[in-house]
Amino acid sequence: MTTETKPTKSNFDLDLHTYRLLQAEPFFAALSRRINKSKTNAIPTAGVRLNEGSGTFEMVYNPEFFERLTDKQKLGVLKHEFYHIIFEHVTGRLPPEGMSKMWNIATDLAINSFLMDELPEGGCIPTRGIFETYPKEQSAEWYYSKLQQDQQNQEGAYDPKHGNQGEGDGEGEGQGQGDGLPDSLDDHSGWSESDADTKQMAKERMRQAVEDAVKEVQSRGQGWGTVGASMQERIIDMITPKVDWKKVLRYFIKTSQRSNKRSTVRRINPRFPYIHAGKKVNRTAKIAISIDQSGSVSDAMLSAFFSELNGLSKLAEFTVVPFDTHVDESKVYVCKKGQRRATERVLCGGTCFNAPTEWVNNRGDFDGHIVLTDMEAPKPVSSKCQRIWFTSDYHAKNPYFQTTEKVIGIPIDNA
Repeated sequence: MTTETKPTKSNFDLDLHTYRLLQAEPFFAALSRRINKSKTNAIPTAGVRLNEGSGTFEMVYNPEFFERLTDKQKLGVLKHEFYHIIFEHVTGRLPPEGMSKMWNIATDLAINSFLMDELPEGGCIPTRGIFETYPKEQSAEWYYSKLQQDQQNQEGAYDPKHGNQGEGDGEGEGQGQGDGLPDSLDDHSGWSESDADTKQMAKERMRQAVEDAVKEVQSRGQGWGTVGASMQERIIDMITPKVDWKKVLRYFIKTSQRSNKRSTVRRINPRFPYIHAGKKVNRTAKIAISIDQSGSVSDAMLSAFFSELNGLSKLAEFTVVPFDTHVDESKVYVCKKGQRRATERVLCGGTCFNAPTEWVNNRGDFDGHIVLTDMEAPKPVSSKCQRIWFTSDYHAKNPYFQTTEKVIGIPIDNA
């Protein structure tokens, strides 16, 4: 349904064209039916905003601008605005400095990597124009950092809040106001106007709308149209409930603990007070941590993992077992609180999960086995103690082998 916010001279109605434009785009067609579209002459091109009254997203567009575009460009602008919604650029996924023109351009660069030849002149596109040295398919955060670095190199210290919040003219003629940055193709002026509660409500409703659109195309077997595999993965990741790997790790360790009782006069025996000594229960666990040394486990993942283990050192004793196709006994060590040795590469080569599994099985005194890996090797033999796998988000969703054991992704980068 289209809601007119301000009178316009053009009779162009986007809703009358979306069915035709999106015939070959099942996913975007399903999503479009769930997004209200309002025409207005208050902005020069198009944009996305939050409707304060309904707590929902809506796309706003200037009908005179859309009327001038080719069908290919109309479709490109539609998809551009939908991507802003999908990746929550509107609902506060912001850098610490807050909303800025630089952040607007960064989000456009992230989106336009997937719309290279579909947009009208004036779009910020990686590998082209002043962004010729910018690679494609990076996150908005990556582009934002790159823009900051380039600005600092040119002008010294730069305040990211400097500049307008995307007052593009839709035809690529705006060049910013002294900050050296071009204007955005679309209008971002309504992104920071809503309160936190409205943004949260809209975010939850939009995630549900995206999830419903994905389910619709999957159930009908229509495919995703021009949405490539990497973008499909990002969209599905956005709507997939996130597992808190830190909570899973803590729970695994606690469920691996054994109870050891010892007599102590410091505790009263409830059955025979002052006659027999009381009992003190100590719960601890001996955990083996096998680390894949093939180079597939990033330093960032290792750092995050061992930083968390450091806070759990009172719950268990951790034995680090570096491995590739074998386990070198001289490289095995007990990880002590505050120890940073864990991030070192001490082996190199292929990957064989049987090596650490058999090493742990043969010791016979471990209560749990954690494997940190990319999962890219054949399925190993069974473990005599409970085992869990930690890997990247991508490999958790695309494991090399199927297993009934838990496989948990550790998020390092946000696409």
